[in-house]
Amino acid sequence: MQTKLQELTEKIYNEGVQKAKDEAELIINEAKEKSAAIEKEAEKTAEGIIADARQKAETIKTHADAEIKMALNQAVSALKQDITGLITLKALQPPLKEVFGDNQYIKTLIEIIVKGWTQQGNFDLQVILPGQDMAKMEEYFKNQLAVEMNKGLELSFSDNLKSGFKIGPADGSYVISFSDQDFMNFFKAYLRPKTNELLFGETK
Repeated sequence: MQTKLQELTEKIYNEGVQKAKDEAELIINEAKEKSAAIEKEAEKTAEGIIADARQKAETIKTHADAEIKMALNQAVSALKQDITGLITLKALQPPLKEVFGDNQYIKTLIEIIVKGWTQQGNFDLQVILPGQDMAKMEEYFKNQLAVEMNKGLELSFSDNLKSGFKIGPADGSYVISFSDQDFMNFFKAYLRPKTNELLFGETK
């Protein structure tokens, strides 16, 4: 009787231990599966973050490259314009300064324009000269254009005008300017394209 009781006790114990082992193993396996799933999800998330970061980095690089290229093109274009402008200025400035520094040439040119204008019978005309030339020019034109001045031609001087002269109706409705800067701007429009072509092979 004692032996059977002991055997029964051992059997119950062994079954309990085995059951506990089975349950423990089941729990461990479930934990491993959950851990593996979490790890896999974490890896997937990490891969997504890395891929997204790479895509953003590539986009930033593309934009940066485009901006650098555009800035470089603008800098090169500005440099070409500066070089063209400098060469054009060097080509035009000396002869224009020489022409507009020749008072006799300016006097003759004004006489021709005034006489050509007044031949149409319109003496309502104003000639504006540099203020710095007043002493030289006033007496000269009073003698050379006395007839025209007696009939309405006005002669005035402006400190804002540094070279050449301006001419137009006395009412100021419009003015035609003849200065070294005016001719400089006029000739630049024609010389720049040719200078670009000679320097850089550009035809625009």
